[in-house]
Amino acid sequence: MNKIYKFFTLIIMTIALVIAAEETANAQIGWQKSAGQSLIDALKVKEPLTFCNEKVPLKENDVRERLEREMLVSLQNSDDVILWLKRAYRYFPHIEMVLRENRLPDDLKYIVIAESALKPLAASHKGAVGFWQFIESTGKRYNITVNSDIDERRNFFIATDAALAYLKDLYSIFNSWTLAAAAYNMGEDGLKTEILMQQTNNYYLLHLNQETQRYVFRILAAKIIMSDPEKYGFHLSKDDLYPPLQFDRVEISADNPVPIQVIAAAANTYFKIIKELNPHLKGYDLPPGRHSVLIPKGTADGFSGRYENLLNQWHIEKENATYTVQKGDSIYTIAKNLNVSVKAIMIWNDLAGVNQKLSPGDKLVIFTRNRFF
Repeated sequence: MNKIYKFFTLIIMTIALVIAAEETANAQIGWQKSAGQSLIDALKVKEPLTFCNEKVPLKENDVRERLEREMLVSLQNSDDVILWLKRAYRYFPHIEMVLRENRLPDDLKYIVIAESALKPLAASHKGAVGFWQFIESTGKRYNITVNSDIDERRNFFIATDAALAYLKDLYSIFNSWTLAAAAYNMGEDGLKTEILMQQTNNYYLLHLNQETQRYVFRILAAKIIMSDPEKYGFHLSKDDLYPPLQFDRVEISADNPVPIQVIAAAANTYFKIIKELNPHLKGYDLPPGRHSVLIPKGTADGFSGRYENLLNQWHIEKENATYTVQKGDSIYTIAKNLNVSVKAIMIWNDLAGVNQKLSPGDKLVIFTRNRFF
């Protein structure tokens, strides 16, 4: 009797598992059909569609296909779109303000999404850097400083002003924001050449390099999705978004390099925070000159006094941190004997390389007092 009971129990469990598996499979198929249908519906962009108030000719099959491709690429990379939306809440307000002040079209803000996805340290294999992906030569035309200490292409405020000035100049050349965007991507001389050779100034009819062929459509895809994210399945609450930038601004004049750590301490914060607020600062020091530095909101009060005291204290410590090179010394042996890193010695003394020759009697700055080791 016991065996019969177990046998029937086993049969019932097997049947239940089969039914559950079928229901799961059907549910998955239903989900796939539903998701697929939703995606198809999402691609049905209603006319009129414009970029900077310039009509996009959606009735042209080629145009619709190119737009749908970029929308699909964006939607398939949903994690990227989520980050667009989160970062936009932080950065778009300033861009929108500058656009309004200069009476420029609001749609230009979506160019920064196509360029860097609002990542300050974005860099391309072609040497373009920062939010607006300036190459060094174009940046110099718009007074962007790039040297061994500073790369203002990573400064959101400076780069935004420069990018919008550049786009304004491009519009004055091509009399079209669509062409201005294309020229921003491939350069004005390159676009001028294509217009002359192909005898048309219609972006949608020009045969351009693959990147520029897709460029305006990538911007349009960002505009469409970010203008109505819920339609495309992105339901973010205000709490999900990254908070707008909040900071105080201080002016610092320096005759000699100033350790960023001194600035951080004067602002009651950490090196990391100062670097994040000022991503254009490349190394460990603020170079000589006059600089506008961002510090955490609410720390400007009393900053000047704290900064002067800490800087004086640092100079005293530096004077007492002098090491005289002995015969047979190398950077490696000095680092080992004084329990510091080779890289730290190089940074403190601005040495070109680990093999730089040292001579007996040379003076090195080495801070050996460290409460972390």
